[in-house]
Amino acid sequence: MNDALLSVSGLTKRYGGMTALNNLSFELHTGRIIGLLGPNGSGKTTLIKIICGLLQPTEGTVTVKGNPIGVESKKVISYLPDSTYLGKSMKVSEIIAYFRDFYADFDEMRAYDMLEKLGISANDRLKTMSKGTKEKVQLILVMSRRAGLYILDEPIAGVDPAARDYILSTIISNYDENASILIATHLISDVENMLDDVIFLQQGNIIRFSSVDEIRGVDGKSVDGLFREVFRC
Repeated sequence: MNDALLSVSGLTKRYGGMTALNNLSFELHTGRIIGLLGPNGSGKTTLIKIICGLLQPTEGTVTVKGNPIGVESKKVISYLPDSTYLGKSMKVSEIIAYFRDFYADFDEMRAYDMLEKLGISANDRLKTMSKGTKEKVQLILVMSRRAGLYILDEPIAGVDPAARDYILSTIISNYDENASILIATHLISDVENMLDDVIFLQQGNIIRFSSVDEIRGVDGKSVDGLFREVFRC
């Protein structure tokens, strides 16, 4: 019996003559924080959208806890996209009420606690907020679900450096050993200390999938250092 949280097998995505993902196969297990790392155009967001059921693969399969992508998989996944999707005229309190009614695993008390710690008023409307504050609200909503797999696409890209440490600690402290986090980011040095594993993606191909301990012990490098070496950045 396969106890993988996420299984990807032979996954390919083509757009006309362009191959965005090329025959990817890998598994993610519970209790891990995995960095999905690669330069722009490497296929990170395409992969995430397929896992979340927002795109259909050209070939291959994806299962979450043994279920194909669909209603059951979406009950397990809490997804933070790389762009704002919430109604700008809504108050934060209204959005929280919507999530509470829509998701059975949504923890309203957790959401309000994180709002208070980040100094965000539940009475504020999104249209009055900066881009960074909107992204904080989205992250709060995502991490307030008791999900099995959190998928975060650039969760700290638009956030000021002073808030990054709190946001990253929020991510770490709001999931348990029965869940995992897949985090796509280009701010590798900021997240490196929280990662257990990394996937290097280049032009739709996985060129490295290993533990952070292996990179440090065998390669003798930091994740950021190896990334810069591999991608020459």
